[in-house]
Amino acid sequence: MFGAVPGLLAATEPALEATTIDWFIVVTGLFGGLAVFLYGMDQMTEALRISAGAGARHALARMTRNRYLGALCGAGVTAVIQSSSVTTVLVVGFISSGVLNLTQGIGVILGANVGTTITAQVVAFSVSRYALAIVALGYGLSFFGKSQKRVVQGNLIMGLGLIFFGMSLMGLAMEPLRTYEPFIELMAAMENPLLAMLVGLVFTALVQSSSATTGIVIVLASEGLIGAEAGIALVLGANVGTSVTAQLAAIGKPPDAVRAAVVHTVFNLLGAIAWLPFIGFLAWLVESIGGPLARQVANAHTIFNVSNTLVFLAFVPQLERLVIRLVPDRPEEEPLRLKYLDDSLLLTPTMALERARLELLRMTGRVQRMLTDMLPAVLDGPAEALEAVEALDNEVDDLHGQISLYLARVGQRPLNEASTDELMDLMEATNNLEAIGDLIETNLVGLGRDRLANGYEVGQESRQMIEELHAGVSLALDLAVAALVEGNADEARAVSEMKRQLNEQAEAIAEHYAKRLAAPDDNRIELYRFETDVVSNLRRIYYFAKRTARVAIPASEQATS
Repeated sequence: MFGAVPGLLAATEPALEATTIDWFIVVTGLFGGLAVFLYGMDQMTEALRISAGAGARHALARMTRNRYLGALCGAGVTAVIQSSSVTTVLVVGFISSGVLNLTQGIGVILGANVGTTITAQVVAFSVSRYALAIVALGYGLSFFGKSQKRVVQGNLIMGLGLIFFGMSLMGLAMEPLRTYEPFIELMAAMENPLLAMLVGLVFTALVQSSSATTGIVIVLASEGLIGAEAGIALVLGANVGTSVTAQLAAIGKPPDAVRAAVVHTVFNLLGAIAWLPFIGFLAWLVESIGGPLARQVANAHTIFNVSNTLVFLAFVPQLERLVIRLVPDRPEEEPLRLKYLDDSLLLTPTMALERARLELLRMTGRVQRMLTDMLPAVLDGPAEALEAVEALDNEVDDLHGQISLYLARVGQRPLNEASTDELMDLMEATNNLEAIGDLIETNLVGLGRDRLANGYEVGQESRQMIEELHAGVSLALDLAVAALVEGNADEARAVSEMKRQLNEQAEAIAEHYAKRLAAPDDNRIELYRFETDVVSNLRRIYYFAKRTARVAIPASEQATS
């Protein structure tokens, strides 16, 4: 089959006796082929995530009006990004941010299990003869491609070729085992469905990849080393084993993340147990459909995942109540506990950016609260009120540092042009919001302490004018946050259009202060400086709010906005 692997070919002579098997060639061929298979899978899914990650993210956010449409969407997204765990993590973020409710999220998670069957269908194709040709074609596109799109397409094709080549290497390595009696006896034991399912579960839990288990099972079936029933039982076990990965990923995460992992586990475990007595029937069904044994195993994988999903979708409310009872809400968490940043999503930059956006939304909530609490504290609040505002900035600074670090790590991944622009926008918005927090904490809180130290009292008319300006600046920040989160250009333009109104308000306050200077009030010069400094800092806050909103305005308009 492949002249490039003579050691493997030498180990496959038909007359080879069991005692002369070169175990080094068999073992290295098996695990080397598995490594090539998994590397090809990584290459292919990385390319898919770069090219389709943003579309998958938006599909999840929009196409979840009911549980059935959510399941269809989850299946489609997982088929594209080839990772049900990534889909699950993204859904948890949407649930936490209020984009989805738990019922909709469960539908998407159930559908994600259907999407994973695409892997089995792909690897069941018998195209080993063309594997290296596919690798060469993909490498050529990647090497000679003049655009990022062409390079990504080349990596996708090369990854697909490596998947098939890795399976060929595993098949060649296993061929000598056809005549090795101990191995034949071991495979005969796999005809016990419960034992086979446990083997598939344990192996998947150890290697943390159901794709690896599925690939090996299909190679075994292709080489005639196992029958349909054993192959189906092994893949059933792999389905349960992949739930271990989800449970490990949920350790230490918020309740919604743990609930999503529990849904995944309950679905796979109950589904496998339900099908265990009917493996013989399922083997008969896929055999009647036809195709080689490897294709029958892949078809069985698809059938039980699709049928399980359809059954479970009818019981989503009951499943929701069950996972809430199993994973109750925790006591209020520490305010700085990160909710959305997840290292496992760094391999999918578009989705990692979505999680950074959600964490940034938490940061903006603190900045908005600082701006709201600041004015009464500065104008006539006690020292405790100023300290409370100051404490909020400590949280803003901490979130700013962690979000910035996460975005920097996302930036180390291959990004398409849209993701690069989004990364830069989020980084700028993070810095702008942190600057607002610093203005409030350093300048305005400092002015409040000066007022306390010197006993200034702001007049009623001056207070009313400052409060009106503060209300306008607060509205600008609220609109800027909405523009940032939703990408709403209209709200961003509204922030820019507020500039004239706020300038007029500031000028009116300046005229009022100029008249006050002529009045015979005590401390009028010091009070004038205090009040003008408050106004000046409010105007600077508006400047940073405007800069934050600009990320939602098309580049062609920004020169004039």
